[in-house]
Amino acid sequence: MSTTTTAPEPIVVANVTNAYWTRARKAGAIYVAAGALAVIFWGVLAKNTGSSKFTLGESINDSSFGLPSRVGTIIFALITVVCGILLFSGRMDRRFGLLSGIAVVGLVVSFLCWQLVDNTMPLGSTAAATVSYALPLMLGALAGVLGERSGVINVAIEGQLLLGAFMAAFVGTVTASAWAGLVGAAVGGLIVAWLLAVLAIRYLVDQVVLGIVLNLLVLGVTSFLYSQVMQPNAAGFNQAPPLPNWKVPGLSSIPIIGPAIFEQNILTYLAIVALVVIHYGLFHTRWGLRTRAVGEHPKAADTVGIKVLALRYRNVLIAGVIAGLGGAFFTIGSDNNFNKNMTVGKGFIALAALIFGRWSPIGATLAALLFGFSQALADVLGAINSSIPTEFVTMLPYLVTILAVAGFVGRAKAPAADGKPYIKG
Repeated sequence: MSTTTTAPEPIVVANVTNAYWTRARKAGAIYVAAGALAVIFWGVLAKNTGSSKFTLGESINDSSFGLPSRVGTIIFALITVVCGILLFSGRMDRRFGLLSGIAVVGLVVSFLCWQLVDNTMPLGSTAAATVSYALPLMLGALAGVLGERSGVINVAIEGQLLLGAFMAAFVGTVTASAWAGLVGAAVGGLIVAWLLAVLAIRYLVDQVVLGIVLNLLVLGVTSFLYSQVMQPNAAGFNQAPPLPNWKVPGLSSIPIIGPAIFEQNILTYLAIVALVVIHYGLFHTRWGLRTRAVGEHPKAADTVGIKVLALRYRNVLIAGVIAGLGGAFFTIGSDNNFNKNMTVGKGFIALAALIFGRWSPIGATLAALLFGFSQALADVLGAINSSIPTEFVTMLPYLVTILAVAGFVGRAKAPAADGKPYIKG
């Protein structure tokens, strides 16, 4: 008699995924925790018995409005908590950007109410300082977006800003013209971009290493020329006239943002134009479609007739001009003389803003404004003799960037072909 044995049924193991922890839920959990801690430590346990005052103008002597510090601290922190709960519920994913913005603003205002006890914060001058600090970061980040969307990593933004600042001061002084200095800044950024393009695209040099080397090269060259040429004869080579401020009638009268944006020099307006053109060009034109295709899948782009290498060359050079103009801010844009290493790592901050902004022109600009606001806030805390070290406030955007890159608020994915050389054939 034969017996038949049946194989045991396979054990089905549940497939555990991370689908539950979406970007919205991660951000929601962070906002709830941050808002709750603010309620406890900034509101309930703090001795905020005074009031916090704000002015719409640029002086603390302007007419102000205020609210009780403890009440304001708790209310705005609870707004952050509510936004976090809505995001964590998983039903408001489509409102992620709006709710995140409200949550961050609520947390910031709660912090200000906690700190500004019996003090006044001029919102107009804070907004102007934010834009001023963010301007070179914005232009550097836009240059990075343009290059990396094309598949070329631009770690050399620091060098482009520094050489742009040097050329603006040198050319502007020699010609006694701020406009000539502006052209010189663009040429300075273009020189670094040309070296990056040739060595990375044609000779296939590792792009990250190349960017660091170019930064060191520019630092060495500008430091040498400053010591040997500019410093001995500052009047002849390092006293360029500043760019004039242009006031836009009507728009400059808007409270807070009017003077900050529409009463500035041409660099601010060029930054706005660059933002609009790059955003529209990347997502609404044939050039933008080809650029994104080259950055994501250059081989496929090549098969449909797109000249991959030529497009990368062109975009990297354009990006260099934009970054060079950002460098002009440090000298002719803010009425300063050139100094050694005066960009002090702003190019790397622009690179962080680029990553935090998810390789998007608008995202990179908002990230640059966040960095600029943190520096402006540090100035405010210094002016009111806050017990919180200003260095701590300044480092907060870097911590946020680390969280963003690490995936706590969603994975930040670079273009697929970013940093990968393309060999035709």
